[in-house]
This record gives sequence, structure tokens and C-alpha cells, in this order.
Amino acid sequence: MAQTNRLRKVINVIEPMYVMEGAGVRLRRSIATRQLDYLDPFLLFDHFGSNDPADYMAGFPMHPHRGIETVTYMLVGAVKHTDSMGNSGVITDGDVQWMTSGSGIMHEEMPQPVEGHMEGFQLWVNLPAKLKMSKPRYQEIPAGLIPVLNPEKGVSIKLIAGRFGDFRGPVTDIAADPVYLDVSLDAGCRFTNQIASDHTAFAYVFAGDGEFCGSSVVSTKLVIFGEGDVIEVAAGSAGVKFLLISGNPLGEPVARYGPFVMNTNEEIDQALQDLRNGTFVIS
Repeated sequence: MAQTNRLRKVINVIEPMYVMEGAGVRLRRSIATRQLDYLDPFLLFDHFGSNDPADYMAGFPMHPHRGIETVTYMLVGAVKHTDSMGNSGVITDGDVQWMTSGSGIMHEEMPQPVEGHMEGFQLWVNLPAKLKMSKPRYQEIPAGLIPVLNPEKGVSIKLIAGRFGDFRGPVTDIAADPVYLDVSLDAGCRFTNQIASDHTAFAYVFAGDGEFCGSSVVSTKLVIFGEGDVIEVAAGSAGVKFLLISGNPLGEPVARYGPFVMNTNEEIDQALQDLRNGTFVIS
């Protein structure tokens, strides 16, 4: 879609709510709450982070997913994962795991003992109806393969998915055509980025504060942008760190039940039946 260089306005700022998930992990949730059910194509956004291992060590024992993609981005710490496809490994500081659950996968994510702080994010991205029963797959990206760009002094960008200028992130072939940036601005620095005008876009501020398209935002908040194709950020006196995420909305019906997101309630019922009768995972 043609660019118009129209600045997007901030249309909402979401205060995350604390929830307990998995076997007892305390985290902040901004999408998939009473305040914000979903932001097409994004179904859930969680920020986990604590200096107390009791907040996260219980982890996420084996559980199912169908019809979505889950994106785990680690800032600090280590998480061991295993799944029904035979995959296993550990993601740590700066690594990304982009999992397409498709027709069904069982997996677990268990934090590993660390000294001090553990922090990261999980995003759920919807799959279009034509791909909801596709074959599951992983894209596991070590930190060393994620481009770190410094377009100006005091500006650092980790390009996880999508494009920034002439550069492209290592996560590819995702239906929602996402952009996923981790941006750090020193005090007083500015950042400008083009976002496709037909994309849903939000930012999550996880440190510092700044002006987002003219609106003052402090950590920890989720910022939803309205129509337009330009986003501008000016860092406050302590600098600012944020994720900038956008994607192509699907405009399809959403039926969800815990880790299953389909288009109809009948498809949800089928997922539950498959789970009960042992046919959920197709080898």
C-alpha cells in the first residue's frame, strides 16, 4: 500500500495486569484481558520478568496449542523447551523462538536456574483459516543472527522480523507479515519508522519513558497506534526501551479456548475432542 507519511496517533495506552499462568508464573499481560481481548492479528502479549525465582521457576509444563503462532523473546535468562515433534533446546539472552503450532503441538517451556534477573516476552499471532491446520514448525533464532542496527548515534535496533531500511530480520515466511523491533534510545534521541498503513501496530515500553507520536508514555505500558504510516518516538531524560510490533490484520472470526484459537466453536470442540482421544498431534 502506498505510503502517505501520515503520523499515527496514540489511540490507547494499556496498563498491563498481573496474572498467574502455567504452573505458577507471575507475569504482566497487556493483550488477552478484559480491557483488550485481542488486537488483530495479535492475540496475547505477556511480559515476564522478576528478580525472584519463585515468580517464574514453576514454568509452563507440557501443554497444547492449535491455530496460532507463539513468539518467545528472551532479554535475560534461560528457558528450556521440548515438544511433541522431538525438538528440544535452550533459548537464552537475546534469542527468539517463533513457533507455528498449526494443526497441533504439545510443548513445554521451563525456566532454568539463574542468578538474579530473568526477563522476556511472549506474543501470540493468529494464523489465517487456510493455515490453522498446517504442519507445525519452529524458527529458533540465536541472538547472534539478529541484526543490530545503529542508524543514528544513541539509537539501537534489534531487527527480529520484517524490514528496517535496507535490512531484513531473520524470522521469515510468517502469514501476518510482521515487523518486530527491539528499540533502545538514549536520553533525548529520536526514532522514526515507516509502518504499512494497513498494519495493526503497537509498542510496548519496558524501560524508561518517552513521547510516542506526541503522547507521553512511561514503562511499563502498551501503546496502540491509530491510522497512518509513520511512528515517531522521542526518548525522555532516562532514555527509553520498547518493542515495536506490527502485522497485517486477518479480519476473520476468532473462536478461542485457552491455547486453541480457531474460527468457529465447532473447530474448538474438535480440538478438545482430538486432545481427549489422542489424535491431537499428527506425526
